[in-house]
Amino acid sequence: MRVITLTTDFGAADWFVGSMKGVILALNPRVQIVDITHGVPAGDLRAAAFALTASCRFFPKYSIHVAVVDPGVGGHRAALAIQTEDYFFVGPDNGVLSVALAREKIRAVFQITNEQLFLKPLSQTFHGRDMFAPVAAHLSKGLPIQNLGPSKKDFVKLDWPQPHRSANSVTGEIVYIDGFGNAITNISHEPLARPAESSGALFAKRRRLCSIKPSYQAVPRQKAVAVPGSSGFLEIAVNGGSAAAKLGLKIGDAVTFRPKAP
Repeated sequence: MRVITLTTDFGAADWFVGSMKGVILALNPRVQIVDITHGVPAGDLRAAAFALTASCRFFPKYSIHVAVVDPGVGGHRAALAIQTEDYFFVGPDNGVLSVALAREKIRAVFQITNEQLFLKPLSQTFHGRDMFAPVAAHLSKGLPIQNLGPSKKDFVKLDWPQPHRSANSVTGEIVYIDGFGNAITNISHEPLARPAESSGALFAKRRRLCSIKPSYQAVPRQKAVAVPGSSGFLEIAVNGGSAAAKLGLKIGDAVTFRPKAP
């Protein structure tokens, strides 16, 4: 059974997600649809890109990942279908797919132009339902990706921040705040792989925020801690609370990891 995942900013209050699922199931009743999230803040491409990146690799091989956060819907932006070594990715060419794709081995990139696959009439405000949903459904039934339209050499890439490593520190920034108020950074677990760097502290806003510990419970309740998060990146948390609220953290804030001196 093929899997189609959905990542959108549509929320749960309206009919948008249900309509997309209806279109998919009408074309392929045997496909399994999985919601990654529909709670992305409206139009927030970076949040959607992070959510997709953090989750897509856990799905079965050849799953079809559909991401629809599309402020430019109805405009001149292209629509994409991309095949990697393990998955298919479908969505607008606005960068929302690019962070996940940076970790994939890309085999083919195609622009979606085959109008025979779209719902009629094609809404210029809801390509998620009328374009991306049916395209994903057809791919799940075995439609060759080259039937979607012409090949493309490149696609839009988000300006994603990269951490900077010096001899005594790693400086990155907060890229995502989850529903618990945990502030996830772009500093990967790799700096913690060396014994000399297995402990240390995180600094932000010219002050020491917290120590690096293996879990939330390694500090007392309502105390701050930095942990190797499940997404593969260091995250700042408060045991039993919200790090974003308690520490005044927001997306884009610079953070610096400094290992404990030997």
